[in-house]
Amino acid sequence: MEIHKIEARDLPDLWFQAVNDIFDKGKRFKIDRGSYAGQTRLEYDYFIGHVKYPGAQPLLPDIPPACGIPNPVEEAYIYGGEGYDRSYLEYLMTPEKEAGESYTYGERMTKAQITGEKLMRLRGLDKDVMDERLFSEPDGKIVFEKKGALYINQIEWVIDTYKKHGPRNNQMVLQIAHPSDLTLLDPPCLRSIDTRIQDGKLHFAPVMFRSWDLWGGMPANLAGIQNLKEYMAGEIGVEDGEMIVESKGLHLYGYAEDLAKLRTMKLDDLFK
Repeated sequence: MEIHKIEARDLPDLWFQAVNDIFDKGKRFKIDRGSYAGQTRLEYDYFIGHVKYPGAQPLLPDIPPACGIPNPVEEAYIYGGEGYDRSYLEYLMTPEKEAGESYTYGERMTKAQITGEKLMRLRGLDKDVMDERLFSEPDGKIVFEKKGALYINQIEWVIDTYKKHGPRNNQMVLQIAHPSDLTLLDPPCLRSIDTRIQDGKLHFAPVMFRSWDLWGGMPANLAGIQNLKEYMAGEIGVEDGEMIVESKGLHLYGYAEDLAKLRTMKLDDLFK
């Protein structure tokens, strides 16, 4: 396997370099299952991106007017606006789930259920093993109860832990993946967001995706995740930091290849 690593200044720079390089570093695969089954896509064997200033504006890709193509992600998609019933930030940071959705990233992060046999095991353990917040009365924000089930908000849990116990903590991972995701035909692409406070800054390192759409998925996902990081940093009382992203399946679908060639000025390839 070839590991392709990109050092980027900001999120648009990461996206542009990844789109540009995939024509040389990616391999063409047929999709056997999931979205676009039967079609082909260009895919990196393994991708790592290190972004030094992910909070630099704009967060979304830069598309010069001369390219004559639309931005792969509209600002209204991220923040809400005409044509969108729900913003991507709501999808990412709230527990609301619409009909037909088997999950949302926000539900996984802000409404993680602890119930049944697991809850009985937790409450049967010594407090030297389990965090005391699980044994206290639910505060309604970090730990809350609904219809007899206990939930934790992972985002608020991580914030509270850093504030109470300081930055040297390697346990604070926002978990999106569940073992039962193996049974889903289209499981979550985002698997986890690991966090680290160093030099007075909150870093997300790494943000782990399994399969990842490069053209539209990466810029939308990372713009939303950057907003999440800024919120958490502000609540903790530290500065916003860097971002490291990884994926074993960062890819460019066939429908987006011509658009990508226009953006990267690979005109000779486009008209072959």
